[in-house]
This record gives sequence, C-alpha cells and structure tokens, in this order.
Amino acid sequence: MQNPLKYTCLALIAVLLSSCSANRTMSGSRNYVYPMSGRPSVAEGSIIYALPMSVVDIEIEAEHVIEKPGPYSRYANDFLGLGNVITAESEYWSITGLTISTHEELDPDQFYVISAGSEFRTNALALKRQGLILDINPDIYNSSGRFSMEDDSNPDLLNVYDLGSDEYFLQKKDTLYRVVKFDTTFIRVPYLVEKKQKLTIDRLAEKAAIRLMELRDGKHMILTGETNLFPQDEAAINEMNRLEKEYTELFTGKTLTARHKFRYQVIPGNQPAGERIILCRFSEATGLLDASSASGTPVEIEFTPERKTSGLNISQGKASSSAQSDKLYYRVPDVVNVKISVGGEVLNSTRKLIYQSGQIVRLPSNYVIDR
Repeated sequence: MQNPLKYTCLALIAVLLSSCSANRTMSGSRNYVYPMSGRPSVAEGSIIYALPMSVVDIEIEAEHVIEKPGPYSRYANDFLGLGNVITAESEYWSITGLTISTHEELDPDQFYVISAGSEFRTNALALKRQGLILDINPDIYNSSGRFSMEDDSNPDLLNVYDLGSDEYFLQKKDTLYRVVKFDTTFIRVPYLVEKKQKLTIDRLAEKAAIRLMELRDGKHMILTGETNLFPQDEAAINEMNRLEKEYTELFTGKTLTARHKFRYQVIPGNQPAGERIILCRFSEATGLLDASSASGTPVEIEFTPERKTSGLNISQGKASSSAQSDKLYYRVPDVVNVKISVGGEVLNSTRKLIYQSGQIVRLPSNYVIDR
C-alpha cells in the first residue's frame, strides 16, 4: 500500500515543479515599446504605430476686379445725371476671406514599435480613438488636393459694346451742278447726290440716353398697370432689365469680377514663439505671389504656444530601463494661437491644438481607460 501512495506523491510533485517552471518561463517573457528610429530591424509579430503631427491649412479668398469705362462715360452726368462712373481702365486685387484649419498626419520622426513577448493588454485602441496615436493608415493622405477657382465673369463682355442707337449714319442730300454745252452756250444742269454722314459721338450718346429713358418709362408703365399690354410671364420684364443694364453700362462702364481661392499648408516646427513665417506675398496690382517674389507685401503666419502642457514629464525617447520598456508613448497637444497678417493688418486669428507644441509622455500599457 505504501508503494502506490509513494508513486502518487511523486507524480504530484512533478506536476507542481513543471507548473512552476512554466510560470517562470512566462514571467520571463517581456513586452517592449521602443522608438523605431535607429533600429535596423523589427521583430516578427510586432505592431508599429506613430504619433500625430498637426498640419495647418490656410485658404485665402481673393477677388480680381477689372473696370472698363463706357463709350459715353463723359456724358453720364449731362444726359442721365449719373456721377462717380468709371472714367479710366483699372485693375486691382483684394483679399476677401481667410480660413485656418488643421488636420493630422503621421510624424515621420515619431514611429514606435510594440513587441509583445507574452499576453499584452494595451490601451492603443483607446489612445487612437482620442487621436493621441495613429495607425499606419494611407487614407490620411488620400485627399484629392483639388484646386478650385470661382469665376462668375465673362472676359469677352468687356470688349463688346453696342452703342445703343437705332441709326449710325444720316442720309444727306446735296444738289450739285454739271456744265453741259448746248450749241454755242454752256448750261448748268442740277442733280441730286446722296451722301452718308456718320453720327458724332455726342449725337450717339444723346440717342442712347433717350432710348434708355423710354425703356425705363415703358417698364414703369407695365409694372404700374398704366398700359393695356400686360406680359404673360416674367420673361418680358427680364429682357427689359437686361436691355436697361446694357444701356446703362454705356455710360457707367463695365466691371468684371473673378474670385480665386489659394491654399497653403504649414507644418509648425520648433521655431521660437512669435516668429513669423512668410506664406506668400500680396500686391493690389498682381494679386497673390510666391513667397520668394521680390514685390508685394508679405502675408505672414505666426504661432504662439500657450505652454499648457509644459508641466508634463518629457519623454527622452529611450527604453533603457526595464521599468519603462512596457509603457506606451503618446503625444499630448498644446493650445497655440495662430495669427495671419499682411502689412501689419491681422487678417485672421484663432486658437488651435498643435501636437508638435505639446509633450511626448508615457502611459503604462496595462492601464485601463474606461469608455
């Protein structure tokens, strides 16, 4: 009876020893989180993630205006009582709007590797939802990058003017004489000659002004019901408005307006607070120019961090100690005042979260973040 009991005890001891050995082996397996920079290779089964980097997107809306005087501009006040009309050709640009936005990309200098040697409980998913870390996701860079330009003008209309007269020449009749020899005498025989005489600019302007006033009177009579003719729909009134506009432009001139949008991207770096970066240059004569252009007033952007995260412990980017090797790297953004100005005039000022201005800190990998 003692031998079976002895064998049973030996078997239990062997099982316990093997269990302890397995536990020691499992506890010896380590989990590491380390920067990928400077490492020639990555172990199989590792996970790579990156920290976010903020990119500032600037969209500037500019308006290009071309003005051309009408052929009767000098008669606008005399015939129609219009003042402040266009009297000379001009062209100028103006900035009508500016928007500042940000988006996140992968920071090429902040890639990290999670190398799991055993069961690894991590908060990577929760940190990714908060935007503190990013997957290696190509969709971030799949934006179309499409350039758009709004232009509600037709340049050809600037060079087309109907002088607005029902006639441009007058038929002038004149009596001439020719000498005819009759027997021993000479007789002067009269005959009529018709000549075309071009109307002067004064006369054309007067006729255009008369037709414009008649057109206005006719439209007024239709709208007030003083006539027996009533249009069936708004097409007649629209055509009268178009004709009135064309006749008026003969005196006031034409204006061509084109709207353009220019987009720029800036990646904030480690420049000193308040240092200005030239985005482009602006000139009222030529519009928005390249930053390297010698002419124009510089359009500058300025970043001023509020140092909200300056009290956080800064990570050194090394996993030298075993106590720190299993901690996740993540980046906390800082609040930055972004200001864009041209020639000392502030066009837009806003506050944005910029990751590069924040700090890189560590979080224990097995620390549970509640939803």
